Amino acid sequence: MSLVTQKSISKEVQQITVYSILFSISFSHMLNDTIQSLIPSIYPLLKNSFALNFAQIGLIQLTFQMTASILQPLVGTYTDKKPQPFSLAIGMAISLIGLICISYANSFSIVLFSVALIGTGSSIFHPESSKIAYMASGGKRGLAQSIFQVGGNTGSAIGPLLAALVVVKYGRSHAVYFGILAIIAIVILLYVGKWAKQQLIQINFQKNKKIVQEYHPRLSKKKIRTTVIILLILIFSKNFYLSSIGSYYTFFLIEKFHVSIQHSQLLLFIFLASSALGTYFGGPLGDKYGRKYVIWFSILGVAPFTLLLPYVSLFWTVILSILIAFILSSAFPAILVYAQELMPGRIGMISGLFFGFAFGMGGLGSALLGILADYTSIGFVYKVCSFLPLIGLITWWLPKLKKT
Repeated sequence: MSLVTQKSISKEVQQITVYSILFSISFSHMLNDTIQSLIPSIYPLLKNSFALNFAQIGLIQLTFQMTASILQPLVGTYTDKKPQPFSLAIGMAISLIGLICISYANSFSIVLFSVALIGTGSSIFHPESSKIAYMASGGKRGLAQSIFQVGGNTGSAIGPLLAALVVVKYGRSHAVYFGILAIIAIVILLYVGKWAKQQLIQINFQKNKKIVQEYHPRLSKKKIRTTVIILLILIFSKNFYLSSIGSYYTFFLIEKFHVSIQHSQLLLFIFLASSALGTYFGGPLGDKYGRKYVIWFSILGVAPFTLLLPYVSLFWTVILSILIAFILSSAFPAILVYAQELMPGRIGMISGLFFGFAFGMGGLGSALLGILADYTSIGFVYKVCSFLPLIGLITWWLPKLKKT
C-alpha cells in the first residue's frame, strides 16, 4: 500500500467517530468503576468488622489509589511503545480476583492485598481505555472523553447504591456477586481489543512516518512542561477535595446529622450521580467554547459552595453537594484532553499520568484527611478542604490552544 493511500486512510479514520466503541468502552468503564466503588461503600462494614480507626480507613484508600497511581503512567508509557490491545481484559480479570479476595477477607492485611489487586486492574484499565476513546473520537475528543468518563462516574454512583441494597443488607461476602459485572466487562473488552488492534497498527504507521507529532507545534517544550505542572496542580485541588467527599461523606452525614448507614449511602449515590452528569457536559463544552474556560468555571466556580457546605443544614448539604459534584466533575475531561493535545504523540503516557495522579491525590487525601479526622473531627476536615478550589486561580496561566 502506498504512502498516499495510507495517509488518506489515516485522515478518514480520524474523521469518523466510532460510537459503538465509545459506548462499549463507556459501559465497561461503568462496570469497572461500579466494582471499584464498592471499596469506599463498605468502609463502615470494614470499620465495624476489624475495629478500624479513620487512619486505617485512609490507609485502605491510599493502598488502592496509590497502586493505581504509581502503575498507570508506567502502563501508559509502555503501551505507547508496545501496544497491548487486549490488556484491558487482563486488567479486568485482575480486578475480579481482588473483588473475590475482599469479599472473604478475614484480616486487615488481606483487605489491603485485595484493594491493591483492584488498584492494579484499574492501573491497566484507565490509560488504555482513555487511549481507545481518543482513537475512536474522530476529532471530537472532548465528547469522546466525556462519553468514556460518564460511564465511570455512573458506575461510581451505582456502586454505593447497590452496596446499600446488597452488601450492607446481606453482608460483605455478597460483594462477590459483583464479579458477574467483571465477567461481562471482560467479554466486551475482548471485542474492543479486536478493534483496537487494527487502529494501533495504523497509529504506529503514522508515528513512523512523522504524521503524528510528539508535542504541540506552537508551544516550546519548556512551556508544555510548565502547562502540564499547572494542570496537575488543578487535578490536586479537585481530587484532594473530592476525596473528602468520596471517602468520608457517609461518616460526615452520620456524625453531623445522625442519619442511618443506608440513608447516607443513598445521599452518596445522589452526589455521585450528579458527578456523572457533570462529567458528560465538561467535554462537549470544551470542544465548543475552549477547554481553558471550562477548567476556569469548573474548579474555581465551586468555591462559594464548598465554603458554605460545612455550615448548612442537611437539606442544603445535599443541594450544595449536588452543585459541587456537577460543576467540579466537568473539569477532568477538559483537563485530560487539554493535556493530550499538548502531547499528541504520547496519549497513553499522558492518560496514565493524569489518571494516576488523580488516583494518587485522592488516595493521599484520604490518608491525610483520615489522620486529621482522628485528631479533630470530620466536620473540621470539611472546613479545611473547603478552601482547596481557590487553587483554581492558577488557570490564568494556561495558554489558549488552537487547532493544529
